[in-house]
Amino acid sequence: MKQSEVQKKLDEFRKYVISQAKRNLTTPINHNMSRNLYNSIKGTTKAMPNSIFIEFEMLPYGLVQDKGIRGKNSSAKAPNSPYKFGIGKGPKGGLTNAINQWVKQRRIQFKNKQGKFMSYDSTALLITRSIYSKGIKPSLFFTKPFEAAFKKLPKELVVKYGLDINELFIQELKQK
Repeated sequence: MKQSEVQKKLDEFRKYVISQAKRNLTTPINHNMSRNLYNSIKGTTKAMPNSIFIEFEMLPYGLVQDKGIRGKNSSAKAPNSPYKFGIGKGPKGGLTNAINQWVKQRRIQFKNKQGKFMSYDSTALLITRSIYSKGIKPSLFFTKPFEAAFKKLPKELVVKYGLDINELFIQELKQK
């Protein structure tokens, strides 16, 4: 394969992964209220005579949304996730503030036993408690298009550069 052909295939790979990841953020459930994550997804590819360079970037919480988070008390929703609540690495109150904002943007309010609407803060507290305890299911909004695009790469390219999907995925996804 010529270097220009390799670059063309890498560019197609990058464009497909980015477009499908962005599409996955907006359908079927809109994970795209602020568009910050959507707008942060970028990629770079470069074909050189003896090697290739592929890099994707997104906001850090994009990886968390893609891989999910194991809960403090249960790993059932995201058993293979590298992320877990309750290990003390995140900012204090970060989840609570984010859920509060999310509940207000989407105007979500639960009802109490008497049928009256709860405040946004009370609704957010209940949701936060559940998420912290049970975790968040992986959306795979980025992983699925990455794997699909990898399968479409020409065999000659994969063999010539010794590409392995697991290593490539881990090494080439850079957090902003």
